[in-house]
Amino acid sequence: MKRLALLLALSTTAFGAELRFSISADPKTFDPLHVLDDHSETIRYLTAGVLVRINRVTEKVEPQLAESFKLSPDGRAITFHLRPNLKFSDGTPLNANDVARTMKTALDPKQASPKGDTLRSEKGDPEVQVTSPLDITIRYPAPKPDFERLFDALSIVPAKIEKIPASAGPFYVADYKSGEYVRLARNPNYFMRPALDSIRIDIQPNHDIEVTRFLRGELDLINQVDPTNFDRIPGARSFGPSLDSEFLWFNQAPSATVPAWKRKWFTSTAFRQAISESIHRDDIARIVYRGHAHPAAGPVSPANKFWFNAALKPLAFDAQSASKALASDGFKLDHGVLKDRDGHAVEFSIITNAGNRTREAMAAIIQDDLSKIGIKVNIVTLDFDSLIERIAKTAQYEACLLGFTSVEINPTEQMNVWLSTGANHAWWPREKTPATPWEARIDQLEIAMASDPSRAMRKKALDELQRIVVEQAPIIYLVNPDYLAAISPRVHGAQPVASPPQILWNVESLRLE
Repeated sequence: MKRLALLLALSTTAFGAELRFSISADPKTFDPLHVLDDHSETIRYLTAGVLVRINRVTEKVEPQLAESFKLSPDGRAITFHLRPNLKFSDGTPLNANDVARTMKTALDPKQASPKGDTLRSEKGDPEVQVTSPLDITIRYPAPKPDFERLFDALSIVPAKIEKIPASAGPFYVADYKSGEYVRLARNPNYFMRPALDSIRIDIQPNHDIEVTRFLRGELDLINQVDPTNFDRIPGARSFGPSLDSEFLWFNQAPSATVPAWKRKWFTSTAFRQAISESIHRDDIARIVYRGHAHPAAGPVSPANKFWFNAALKPLAFDAQSASKALASDGFKLDHGVLKDRDGHAVEFSIITNAGNRTREAMAAIIQDDLSKIGIKVNIVTLDFDSLIERIAKTAQYEACLLGFTSVEINPTEQMNVWLSTGANHAWWPREKTPATPWEARIDQLEIAMASDPSRAMRKKALDELQRIVVEQAPIIYLVNPDYLAAISPRVHGAQPVASPPQILWNVESLRLE
């Protein structure tokens, strides 16, 4: 009888089962050193072999490929001791030389790796020294605060990076069909055995279909539930405000498609502030998100409790202040049409990604709000690749409505957004020099945040940065959505958190029963 009971118990647990969920678009790359989009980041995280991992519940740094690590007393160096007999998924040995090569590749300016931005310091790049096949020391010219946490995002890569490279993490990409799915298989060479045998990630842009498949039991989780579908899913949960944000910005970069007189509006702080004050954020939270969002107070979500500037309050609708700001900048109403000092009617287009119903609905509210102060807004939806081409390369747009998703707790992860030279410096990517004194000040604050050994001083720098962003409004923050998720009762071991990758952060421990 005892043997029968044991067999029955084992039969209810799907050892080696396949976890299934979906993403809304193909990953742009499988190269972990060149990830920019969320879908590629999901794949990177699940396949990444990293030296250390941040426990998303305790926020402690835990060893992974490194068996141990030690920080120098002066805060300038870290020494990793690797586990013995490590291998990539293709069987190739992994040692300290692979770590050194990965570091050098990430830091190589010719590679333009986003990972390199966070690994650099004000005083220069670190020195990488391999002292044995299992030991490597990374030494910075000056103290770099909390830099051990950066290695959570640095995937160790093989010498030859194929289109789909071998993995040093718990899973590797076993199969990929564009527009259909990515299938991950358990890495037999990983130092620990995940409970799952494989993961199938379907590519499904339609969230309604995603929900239907979840309700049928064809998917095991929805890592981020659309607020319009939340009430359709029994057992869907809200985990409160997320670290994410939705926002609007104007193109301030020189562009052949934006007339000089229109660019003058976009570079005017008074104009941007007036736009910000004319938007009903409460309506966006209530109508678009059905109560599952909160008006933003600035660039850091209140969910990021330590780093959020508590002196900032949610940005409020203020028609009187908006009118005053516009008048001070020479704008005036003429038979219900807002015109600038030279008589040009104020009209611009907002681009956003097609198929994202939440952003399309937000754009419609903004369009209606601004019509009440005499501004005509045109909404243009583009496929995501075309949108990225315009905002990052050609600058052929006027305003854009997007958001930061999968935001990390560590604020230095957004250095390439705030540094004026950053590739993701939304309103003017890769500025040669700061265009304004306040942008120069943000550069100084970012450098201080990346180099000051005092956490209190880094907090002070970020508080000032948040205040400047609210005052100057280069990015107009709208709402912080709640983190909504759905998990099948079959999934055990999940510990969802607000920071990415939410449900999937402890994928090695997830199991199906």
